[in-house]
Amino acid sequence: QVQVVESGGGLVQPGGSLRLSCASSGSILSFGRIDWYRQAPGKQRELVASMRRSGSTDYADSVKARFTISRDNAKNTVYLQMNTLKPEDSAVYYCKPLGASWGQGTQVTVSS
Repeated sequence: QVQVVESGGGLVQPGGSLRLSCASSGSILSFGRIDWYRQAPGKQRELVASMRRSGSTDYADSVKARFTISRDNAKNTVYLQMNTLKPEDSAVYYCKPLGASWGQGTQVTVSS
């Protein structure tokens, strides 16, 4: 079964940037879609960004123009570039390929 491992989280000041990585044990092109979700304490898991096999992307309104999902097919890795971060972006971020298991997530904390 394909597994994914997220990395790149950390503590950043408001207005800062982070790039999250999602490394897959199998070809990312085998998935019809790969999503990034996030979950803050006491809140439901929220879909943040998606990329389909075709390369088309979708974003939650709350992150449009600030976050960018991309991929490196050769490295079987999907990225989430997060700019102009806000305290409300603080959450555990998960990568979820369609039909595959959840990863362990990576913590993002935006605080001064």
